Amino acid sequence: MTLELYEVALTLDLSEHQLRVGDIAMLVDFVPHPTGGEDGCVLEVFNAVGESIAVVTVPVSAVEALRANEILSVPSLAQAS
Repeated sequence: MTLELYEVALTLDLSEHQLRVGDIAMLVDFVPHPTGGEDGCVLEVFNAVGESIAVVTVPVSAVEALRANEILSVPSLAQAS
């Protein structure tokens, strides 16, 4: 699977940012690992009204492309903690 600069879903929890598996983020950029490990992705996460709430860097394996058979939901940050 090739990821493009677009919306992706998290495949792991990021409790320090109150984010969890399935949350949607905008894939902003790819970054090479400085010592040859797994490359990373820079993600920006927005709330439901389009305000930026986090910018995080995660391994490429921590995101997946969205699929046509998925439905978005709107959990609150209070539920994500």
